[in-house]
Amino acid sequence: MDQYPTLTKISEEIYQLVVRYPFGMFEMNSYLFRGENGFTIVDTGSKAKESIELWEKTLASGITVEKLVLTHAHPDHCGLAKWFQDHYRVPVFISSLGYQELQRKRNHKRVNWLHNFLRSHDCPEISQNIGNSEADAYEFEPDGVFENQQLIKLGNVTYNTIWTPGHSYDHFCFYNQNQQVMLTGDHVLGGLSPIIAPWTENDENPIKDNFSSLEKLKAYSTKLALPGHGELIYNLNDRVDEMIKSHQFRLQQILNIVGNEEKTAWQVCQDIYGTLSAPKFFPPLMATIARLIYLEKSGKLHSILRNGKLYYKRDSK
Repeated sequence: MDQYPTLTKISEEIYQLVVRYPFGMFEMNSYLFRGENGFTIVDTGSKAKESIELWEKTLASGITVEKLVLTHAHPDHCGLAKWFQDHYRVPVFISSLGYQELQRKRNHKRVNWLHNFLRSHDCPEISQNIGNSEADAYEFEPDGVFENQQLIKLGNVTYNTIWTPGHSYDHFCFYNQNQQVMLTGDHVLGGLSPIIAPWTENDENPIKDNFSSLEKLKAYSTKLALPGHGELIYNLNDRVDEMIKSHQFRLQQILNIVGNEEKTAWQVCQDIYGTLSAPKFFPPLMATIARLIYLEKSGKLHSILRNGKLYYKRDSK
């Protein structure tokens, strides 16, 4: 019988726990790193009853937790941080950028910004809950913060922190050179495409940030990548190239859709994804907006504000 029946053993030092929850991506990969003083957990999953029950069962199998480290401040990754603090007195560490993001998300002005932002992009129906559906995920104070290119111990092994903005401005990957292991969080996923979107007013050009961050990872020789969702990745550079090509395909698709017309982000989103009802339209619409912003800042489109809505048009060059 396995010592830890809920975990999948990746190596002598690394274990994986697939944390499930009834919304969003429906599951998230948490990783546990064995150390002399207990396990270091990277990311928690959302704060859902079934997630808590899974963690309770896992911890009851004899696991001692030394600390919790977070890749970024999205609710499916940090949702149980406060629960670990309150119930198990586990110290929680996040980047200083992640801590700033927590503080911003506690400010309800962000929700107002998001609603106004969506209206300007022709979004037809905006729930009052959009952007604030898991607000309690951010109600914790970290016990420590880390910076870019800092060494951090996961279990007994030292990893380097790598700032990879794109999916979120505060996103970090962790890399160990000796074992050539990279934790990619939501930056690079196996077989899935992470949503790249302007989640806050500080996200000026997330697609551009994401391209730079993807290229950055190619400098790190990696045998195994541990993503936040989906399957493990054994050829990281190939997967990075696939993701870049996928983005480039969508960008060209948008240019073709806009053609010589004027279109809002909502119209472009429907042309690509078909008719979507709330809340399913929210991620593809936000991704479409990010691509339109990138194309405008690249000089391939320009926007016109008319009656409170932004219309995008190809330059006539």
